[in-house]
Amino acid sequence: MPCPHFSISICKRSENKSAVASAAYQSGQSLFSERDHRTKAYSNKQGVLFSDILLPEHVPKEFENRAYLWNSVEQNEKSWNAQLARKIVLALPNEVPQNQYAKMVSDYCNKHFVSKGMIADIAIHNTVKGNNPHAHIMLTMRPLDEKGIWQPKSKKEYDVDENGKRIKLPSGEYKSHKVNTCDWNNRANCEKWRQGWADIQNEYLEQNDREERIDLRSFARQGKLEKPTIHEGPAIREMEARGIATDIGNYNRAVRKFN
Repeated sequence: MPCPHFSISICKRSENKSAVASAAYQSGQSLFSERDHRTKAYSNKQGVLFSDILLPEHVPKEFENRAYLWNSVEQNEKSWNAQLARKIVLALPNEVPQNQYAKMVSDYCNKHFVSKGMIADIAIHNTVKGNNPHAHIMLTMRPLDEKGIWQPKSKKEYDVDENGKRIKLPSGEYKSHKVNTCDWNNRANCEKWRQGWADIQNEYLEQNDREERIDLRSFARQGKLEKPTIHEGPAIREMEARGIATDIGNYNRAVRKFN
């Protein structure tokens, strides 16, 4: 049965994260970071099957260079708590041939992210044993224009009264509010993106004459009484395979027994 794992997180500078380091890790490359003048070396990383950068049509081609792209992001974000990239990790179905994974993930990213103006840096990983295929996706978080200039994530708009005049506050400042320049941070997108990934998987399963179908909604939303297991990941699976019981492994065994 296809694994339903799908997680979204943010690469945050406040958590001492680096977009360049994240990109180097998922692509299995060594990338030089202009921010701290260090090389993020992951060229010896095993299990990277494929990596690519997908650009919107209007974005200059130099952003296809991974080091150029993420160093540009790092240089543009000035604040100590900047959000550098949106990261998605999703499981790939073993029931679909491995040689279709690249197109499958690219189709998904082009439809849901690149068409909206985001740059998508994608990588496909698997274990040596080939039992944990998954994709890493890094997405830019602010618009980029055709000249390669990063645009604001939001802008300030002044509130006006019934006569169309700005409203002055007791402090002397004018009343205003922040307006996002795009809807990429809208929480409702998470549901759309999850459903979109389920749809792509089911499309490829059908094309390969497989009967399995994936539903990324929670068991509760599906009206089921089953409890969900916790995603184990390669480290936990390796320990379990060597006969080392883990807390996550024990929990998942108990959940499977309950289900």
